[in-house]
Amino acid sequence: MTEENTCIVQAMAPMLRTRSHFSRPLVLALGAALIAWAGSAEAGRSCENRPLTPEVMAKGLNLAARTSKALDAEFQKNGTQVVLLARQGQDLSKYDLKYSHYGWAYKTPAGPWRVAHKLNECGTAGGHVYRQGLGEFFLDDMWRYEAVIQVPVPAVQQALFNFLTAPSVLRLQTEPYSMVSYVWGMKYQQSNQWATETLAAAMDPHVIQNRAQAQAWLQAKGYEPSSLIIRAFSRLGGRMTAANIAFDDHPNDKRYASRIETVTVDSVTQWLQRTQMAAAVRVVQ
Repeated sequence: MTEENTCIVQAMAPMLRTRSHFSRPLVLALGAALIAWAGSAEAGRSCENRPLTPEVMAKGLNLAARTSKALDAEFQKNGTQVVLLARQGQDLSKYDLKYSHYGWAYKTPAGPWRVAHKLNECGTAGGHVYRQGLGEFFLDDMWRYEAVIQVPVPAVQQALFNFLTAPSVLRLQTEPYSMVSYVWGMKYQQSNQWATETLAAAMDPHVIQNRAQAQAWLQAKGYEPSSLIIRAFSRLGGRMTAANIAFDDHPNDKRYASRIETVTVDSVTQWLQRTQMAAAVRVVQ
């Protein structure tokens, strides 16, 4: 098993190569290898303990194949080597949000696309960074089997590619995890927050060495988080029943006003387009 196919940090999980077209043996092998893994490391979904059924696996692999085809076409046409790739792991419509989780997908020299993203270890308050194939990225009982691709401008792609394919990818990883971590906080770090802070570090790698510097860069570039209205009763219930939800890092004035400011896919894609760092999003169904 190569470094490209393993968890980047100590929390290990089976990693299998993902191809543009999925053969029956590959599907069967992937399913067998992921039975023990499924549900152990997730982001952008409720983390419920549900079995990985053949139907769920087929839907995920089909979406992965369609996404791979779209990415390969983008690479052939424009030389695109890095994209923002997002999925709909849970229904967030009550917060006026569509996509729950994103990572950076990049084209490897060997051919397949890999996704660098942070995952929460289910049932815990910890998260780690993974490199996964497209099949694994979509192998989940998602809310909707739809992906979104956003292509950064060439300079941003190159900076991200250099950063993601080097050990520096772990520079800003913080293990303590909360799904609703405060956008400008240091105590926790959720998945979309890691990916966004990593973008900042990639754009100025010699200067940005820590999360505080990355967040300062994002503020200077005009990034604005989503402000979720989460009432006190909901906050209390979430904190009591889930290890990966905490609100104690949010400023008291905002928390008591039920304003939870956190990094979301929607806020990132809108910001990237607004600042002309990336094109408009494209949907893969």
